[in-house]
Amino acid sequence: MLRAVIKRWQYHCFFQALVTPAGSSVLFYLLSLSHRFFVKDNVFKSIIRNASWLLSSNIVGALFGLLALTCAGHGMSTAAFGTLVVVQAYAKVVSDVAKFQTWQMVVRFGAPALAKGQKERFCNVTNFSFGLDLMSGGVAMVAGMLLLPWLGHAMGLAASDTWLALGFCTLIPFMTSATSTGILRAIDRFDLIALQQMVKPALQATGSVIAWYFELGFAGFLVTWYLTSLVGNLLLWGGAIYELNRQNIRGALRPRLFSAARSIETSWNFVWTTNLAHSVYSLRNAGSNVIVGVVLGPAAAGLFKIATSFFNAAGTPSELLEKSFYPEIMRLDPSSQRPWTLAIRSAALSFGLGLVMIVLVGFFGKSLILLVFGERYVEAFDLLQIMLWAVVVSMAAFPLESLLYMAHRQREALVAEGLGAICYIVMLVLFMKAFGVMGAAWAFLGGQCINALFFLIPVIGAYRHRHTLVHE
Repeated sequence: MLRAVIKRWQYHCFFQALVTPAGSSVLFYLLSLSHRFFVKDNVFKSIIRNASWLLSSNIVGALFGLLALTCAGHGMSTAAFGTLVVVQAYAKVVSDVAKFQTWQMVVRFGAPALAKGQKERFCNVTNFSFGLDLMSGGVAMVAGMLLLPWLGHAMGLAASDTWLALGFCTLIPFMTSATSTGILRAIDRFDLIALQQMVKPALQATGSVIAWYFELGFAGFLVTWYLTSLVGNLLLWGGAIYELNRQNIRGALRPRLFSAARSIETSWNFVWTTNLAHSVYSLRNAGSNVIVGVVLGPAAAGLFKIATSFFNAAGTPSELLEKSFYPEIMRLDPSSQRPWTLAIRSAALSFGLGLVMIVLVGFFGKSLILLVFGERYVEAFDLLQIMLWAVVVSMAAFPLESLLYMAHRQREALVAEGLGAICYIVMLVLFMKAFGVMGAAWAFLGGQCINALFFLIPVIGAYRHRHTLVHE
């Protein structure tokens, strides 16, 4: 049996190299090399370099992540697998709703301060950010544990599973913390972030193999995913502390709220707006698995999870570009043409990668699902065929939110995110009622298109009035 699984995993690695971030890695590095020789824009080179760091780690991370899902899919029934997905999604939704986007706070206010040599201001930013992490994490954990017994039945959790899910909620404070990521991005240590993105899924895959081999069932997989997430988050903090010491930045992790916030203009406005925007984003994305589980049951949630995992893998290049794009444009003058031109070029690159991913996943996705997850999960490919068209939309639109934050229009970003989420959730419920799990895929595609449109409108307005913008 073990030999058969190893053989199946060898086939999986081959197809994964074609249809996930690894499939775009060769193209990505070729583009990076071409820009090194033919493009004189050092900022664009920096975006490509940092995104390539993250992409190289995601090649390994995606392989290990799918190995973990493979073991879970084969080690449990479809209902138990769906329950595992729902529990993880519940914890993520609770953490994301309460989570302040403190990494954006650190990059938005801390990166320019470091560029000017203002270490004291940088410390004020990180102290405020760290204080928000501690406060929101504690509140989110308590709220999540209190709500779970009432929501557990609606999500299809058995009484015995509810106790395990309550234990999983103690991970929420670590999931809400983002200051460490912001510090590493502001200091331009994307290589340390890349290292964490490789180690965490590798540990999760190792634990999942053990849970599958020893037939530990739902409890074994839940404990494994808990421990690996905990270790992964602690690794980020270790990297941030190491880099702060190396840069001789003292007192950057002393949690303070009001005293630190008074030295940072518009700080509360920024963190509340980005928190609400990300909460809405989480409800629209991670919350989708919970909604599908409530409306159609855990088995359908498992199918939707597999389809969205492939979608997320195909869209990884744009996600990584965004992570390196955001810090770079925050250092540029928004009243100049440069950041807007940079956004168009980055979007064009991401759009091209999206087209490549559509072709690759369309050709090899079904075979990969059959080989990795088995015949009982093949229906996920029917969902994926519809959702693939959203890949190009989301990848081409990735710079829009960052542009609004650069232009000091975070409230318009919140409105765009909120309107898009409302439309998507309404479509999701109505389409599932009418067409079952296939309706969830059509709603996903429609939601991505509507969300991109709602962001594009205020970005055009910001560009037309760019001459009035002030660079901090």
